[in-house]
Amino acid sequence: MVVGGLVEAANRLLEGRHGRLGASALRTALVDLYEFWLGRAATAAGVGTGAPGVALAAVGGLGRRELVPFSDLDLVLVHDGDPGIGAVADALWYPLWDAGVGLDHSVRTPAEALQVAAGDLRTAMGLLDVRHLSGEQALTARLASAAREQWRRTARKRLPELADSARARWRRSGEVAQSAEPDLKYGRGGLRDLGLLDAFAAAQLTDRPGEELRAARELLLDVRTELRRELRRDRDVLGAADADAVAAELGLGDRFTLARRLSGAGRAVAYAVDVALRSTVSTVSTVSIADGPRGMFGRRPTRTPLDDGVVLHGDEVALARDAVPARDPGLLLRVAAASARSGRPISPGTLRTLTDSAPELRAPWPGPARRALTELLGAGEGLVDAVEALDRAGLWARLFPEWGAVRDLPPREPVHTWTVDRHLVRACVEAARLTTTVSRPDLLLLGALLHDIGKGREADHSELGAKIAAQVAARIGLSEVDSGLVAGMVRHHLLLPHTATRRDISERETVERVVRTVDGDPALLDLLRALAEADSLATGPGMWSDWKAGLVAELVSRCREVLHGNGLAVPDPLSEDQRELAAAAVRSGRGEVRISAEGKLATVVLAVPAGAELLAPAAGVLALHSLEVHTAELRGHEGGRVGVFTASPKFGSLPDPALLREQFARAVAGGLALSRRLAEKERAYAHPRAERVAPRVLWFDGETSGPSTVVLELRAPDRIGLLYRVAGALRSCDARVRWAKVATLGTAVVDSFAVSPGHGSLDAEWRGRVEREVLAAARGE
Repeated sequence: MVVGGLVEAANRLLEGRHGRLGASALRTALVDLYEFWLGRAATAAGVGTGAPGVALAAVGGLGRRELVPFSDLDLVLVHDGDPGIGAVADALWYPLWDAGVGLDHSVRTPAEALQVAAGDLRTAMGLLDVRHLSGEQALTARLASAAREQWRRTARKRLPELADSARARWRRSGEVAQSAEPDLKYGRGGLRDLGLLDAFAAAQLTDRPGEELRAARELLLDVRTELRRELRRDRDVLGAADADAVAAELGLGDRFTLARRLSGAGRAVAYAVDVALRSTVSTVSTVSIADGPRGMFGRRPTRTPLDDGVVLHGDEVALARDAVPARDPGLLLRVAAASARSGRPISPGTLRTLTDSAPELRAPWPGPARRALTELLGAGEGLVDAVEALDRAGLWARLFPEWGAVRDLPPREPVHTWTVDRHLVRACVEAARLTTTVSRPDLLLLGALLHDIGKGREADHSELGAKIAAQVAARIGLSEVDSGLVAGMVRHHLLLPHTATRRDISERETVERVVRTVDGDPALLDLLRALAEADSLATGPGMWSDWKAGLVAELVSRCREVLHGNGLAVPDPLSEDQRELAAAAVRSGRGEVRISAEGKLATVVLAVPAGAELLAPAAGVLALHSLEVHTAELRGHEGGRVGVFTASPKFGSLPDPALLREQFARAVAGGLALSRRLAEKERAYAHPRAERVAPRVLWFDGETSGPSTVVLELRAPDRIGLLYRVAGALRSCDARVRWAKVATLGTAVVDSFAVSPGHGSLDAEWRGRVEREVLAAARGE
């Protein structure tokens, strides 16, 4: 068989049996290999070099000489009407199939190929990459020339279809720049979008991609090549579990460095495509629909004033004719604010003019510039595209030089949807909806923009960020008091959500510690409340729930009571129903359960008689039913013990109360084999390549009331039954648990427990023993 050794030869290249090739060299070697074997196969089928009336041509990755491992070959057998072409095709395709080569093939005359391209956008764009392999070269050249000419003539009419197709693809595949697992080919800013830019250039609608886009193409191809080489299959979505290996092969250190590089490349490509679509598709739409026939004869778009020196020119924000950027330092911010408010893009010409002519704002900024900044940050959804345009043009860094440290910075926490810079902008979008809830909306917006500005360095990002925020606030002309408020927001932006979800907010010590932290300033407390909501909403789905909102609101309300000099009411630890359930457990001598729910959030009350274990069996049974525990409060009452749990199903609906009651009673009595069943469930549901980071234990003194009571905080990867195992570890160390709070952050948890020794003192030896057992439980040992 002529091509019998093709797959084996390709495997030798991938395995590096004769020396490992870099990503680019591997693609070149694969192209050369396939061209050699295809030439032999073509000759055997009667399509040898120079054979008249028939030609073998490549399109797709082979046509562009960008072939990555495990790609199908896109081949076209071109002929001039030869009636025997079917036999030639069979002689060519069947040996390739028999050799295990994936094919996407067609057999057409040039006229047939052009006819198909006229009705199929994918074929039309594919023919732009057609490249001769074997046979009559003039035939391939004729097809290539005719396909490009047809594309140039028809491209403008097909642009709306092309734009709709691209946007549908983006909705399916997400963004390369803002995805934890980017689709390198189909995602927004990926390789398919680079193909769009090539098609625009081939139609002479835009310039050829420049150096930045060429570098982006090379990076995307290299990552795609190494991903497929690593997995030994055709995959284009870069998973987190594979990113470290790919980064190492490319000499980029770790997956976070790779993610940052990919984000920059994806943003560059996405922005170039946006500009190309705007300058071509919008023009076509305006001429053919909005203006009618008169638009084809040069009707000028209208100019509508938006602000001093700023107009809406057609569908883009532009400079007024009398604007002089070199003499107007605030013009840049007014242009951006007008764009964000109107939702219309800034014209590329205006961006170039501002880049060349706009002076830097000197410290302190004048009042009109600060007001324009507030208008920009408070514009809502339009802010995202406005900042992106300024950032791509280098103008955002002119306003905020500190931005470079967080640009394209990937999040270290898996719960974050966006890169750090996009998260900050999204936080402003969310904060804009909350400006009526605070007395200083301008400071809320600035604090939202800067709250994570300290990330990306080897330091506490809140403390470093507060220093940076104070410098920015002073530079833009805020007073010393206002600068202090902005710095305080950044320093303490995690105070309220962390306290509400990790501490017992009914305790006076907890509330008074929050009040001391905000220096008794009610304005800062209100700003932190709004920032907590904006930050959570901008982090990712599920990060701001009714449960979390209620806890933060209750904490803030109790802090206000202290600020106003009122005494804190001590809540009744148990309701009447809960006391009745405890009494029922004492009478029956078995575990009792009662569930009430509001939406997906359930309150599960579990009671046991005195002397029976409560936390471990309760946590285990809830885990068996895939209930995610948020809080647990353990109280004693008249010979019994009661646990009040708030929980929600990870998927599906709440369990049947009767089944939950029966299983809890068996678990309390020791007849349910919880450890074995939870281990089986974890094996069934665990991700085979899930990342496991080392768990940590932190101790916090003086944050809870009660004699010899301390807060233990466990930070660990989430796993089924983790709370059950930790409860068992605490029991084995004779640690009494007063309350527990569980915060699940994607694939990680922060579990907090108020604990005290059942016997003896709260000394270093006891803490060391507890810590060792809890860490062993978190590791599953």
